[in-house]
Amino acid sequence: FTSFFILLNLSLFEMTILNKEIKADKKLPATEQDLYLYKGMGASYLCIASKAGIEFNKAVGVATATYVNVLEGKHGGSVKELGNKKLKKEKLFAGAEFQIITTALQYCPDSVPKDVTKKVEEIFKENKK
Repeated sequence: FTSFFILLNLSLFEMTILNKEIKADKKLPATEQDLYLYKGMGASYLCIASKAGIEFNKAVGVATATYVNVLEGKHGGSVKELGNKKLKKEKLFAGAEFQIITTALQYCPDSVPKDVTKKVEEIFKENKK
């Protein structure tokens, strides 16, 4: 009787496992919270790298590439806010770089070159129109 009970439990366990969707295999679109985390990490890296004497373009390049790699690897390159569609790598890079720089401007404005700061300000002015 005991062996029948064990066999029944194992069979039910196997059916449950086979019928469940494995969440790790499904790439969910990045949420607003995910993007907030990634841009914060990128800006943090940019601020620290700048203070360590790493050239701005190299630091922002590494931070942006890391952001995009995580977005593609974990979320398949899709963002929930944009309708769950997969974005092309060029758009991901442009968006990630802008988000990282604007966040860095909030936390370590001295780490962002003046010409870059000016470009960001111009973009904000144009978007207000």
